[in-house]
Amino acid sequence: MKVLERLELVDRIGRELQSRMSYGEIDTYLKAYGVDTMKPTSGVNSKWVYSKELLGDEADSIVLRIADELGVPHNQIVADPGRTLEATFWEPFHFKLFLSHLSAFKSTTGQLQTALRKFGISAFVAHVDIEPTREWQDEIEAGLFSMDALAAILMRGFKESSWTDQEVGVAFGRGVLVIPIMRGINPYGFISKFQGLNANGKSVGDIADELFRILAKSPKTRARMLSCLTETTLQSKSEAEAIFKIRKLASIKNLPKGHLQKLKESASASAVLMAGEALDELNALLTARGIEPVVTKSSANQSDDDVPF
Repeated sequence: MKVLERLELVDRIGRELQSRMSYGEIDTYLKAYGVDTMKPTSGVNSKWVYSKELLGDEADSIVLRIADELGVPHNQIVADPGRTLEATFWEPFHFKLFLSHLSAFKSTTGQLQTALRKFGISAFVAHVDIEPTREWQDEIEAGLFSMDALAAILMRGFKESSWTDQEVGVAFGRGVLVIPIMRGINPYGFISKFQGLNANGKSVGDIADELFRILAKSPKTRARMLSCLTETTLQSKSEAEAIFKIRKLASIKNLPKGHLQKLKESASASAVLMAGEALDELNALLTARGIEPVVTKSSANQSDDDVPF
């Protein structure tokens, strides 16, 4: 892991621990990972700073394992110690969803990939993402060993394909969530234990929305999906994108307040989020969940005499 990537990841872990736990709980949690909580720290009264200082000199493997359990997004591959894999196709800080599909369906699968991006989901589509000069099998393996979940597009010929069956097998073996998308055939074999998503009569946008809802609800993926949606909301490139993602966050039942606090604390660094309607949407969400809204510099400096009557 590069130095800057590590610092940013430790920072996000610190924020997550700050929002979830007391000092005592942080100590208990980190001790379980072998972190020495008796090491000297600066004494600053901040759970965020305290957590960062405790993790500062820990091995990358421990930091990554903690990030994975907390659902803090990162772009590092946690695979076999004997394997060196590089997955350059995932978009930074997005949820990593592997789309297992037949090559004959690559065009529509590529459209689904585009639709999912709006939700903070980076979808791997082998026939779109693999560069011609790369060993395609290595790229697929890199995707399989770094994915957060897999969606299998079940259609005629899927059973007969050795590759799609192996992709699902890796997902099952790793214990990640498998979402069967039924497009002509029902879940079978190992896939039959997972509830299928019926694609009949639905658009690409409908499927993308339903996949997001499943990922935001499943215990296996909820924490990471919500963290990724929060992170990518802060990185929105347009006001429309920010508003869409804020509304998706607003649709989540029992959304942990840590995500909302992070949006509030980091909003000032985003010109997009501090713009008119996007800021209105964010403040409406914060207020509805019992959190003080973001105050702009202009409104903070406004005297009572200047308030519109």
